[in-house]
Amino acid sequence: MKFSLKRCLQVFVSFFKIGAFTFGGGYAMIPLIQKEAVEKRHWVTDEDILDIIAIAESTPGPIAINSATFVGYKAAGVLGSVCATLGVVLPSFVIILLLSFVLKQFSEFKPVVYAFNGIRAGVLALLVKALWTMYKKSPKGWAAYIVMAAAFVLTAIFDFNVIFVLIGCAVFGLVTSSIMERRAK
Repeated sequence: MKFSLKRCLQVFVSFFKIGAFTFGGGYAMIPLIQKEAVEKRHWVTDEDILDIIAIAESTPGPIAINSATFVGYKAAGVLGSVCATLGVVLPSFVIILLLSFVLKQFSEFKPVVYAFNGIRAGVLALLVKALWTMYKKSPKGWAAYIVMAAAFVLTAIFDFNVIFVLIGCAVFGLVTSSIMERRAK
C-alpha cells in the first residue's frame, strides 16, 4: 500500500470524531465506524466490517480499538492502523482525565444524574441498531441460529466464560462448514 500522509490524517480525524462523540463503549461505536469507513469513506466494505468485528471480538482488547486498528490498516497500512488507534483512544483519554477532576464534585447533582440516564438509553438504542445491522449481514440458516441461541444462553443465563463460548462457536463453524463442503462435493 502506498504511503499517504493525507489518508493517514483522514483516518486519524475520522476515528478521533468517532472516539469523541460516542458514549457507551466499543459496541456503540460499531454503527459509526460502519457509516464512516464503509458509507462515507469507502475504505472497507460491509463484508469487511463483519470480518473486522468478528476478529476484533476474538482478539484481546477493547472492540473499538481493535476495530479501529483493523480499519486503519485496510485504509492506510501500518501507519493508518496507528493513526486510527490513536484517534479513537485520544478523546476518551483526555475526557476521562478532565472528568476525573470534576465528576466527583458533581456526582450528586441532579442534572448530571439525569444526563447519564439519558445517555444510557441512547447507548442501548445504538447497541440494538448495531445488532440489527450485523444480523442482516450475517449468513442465516439452522447452524447460525443454533450457535446464536447457544452463545446467548451460555453467556447471558449461565454466565459461561466468553472465551470458551467464542472458541466453541469457532469450532462449531469449522465443523459445520467442512460437513457442508463435503456434502456439496
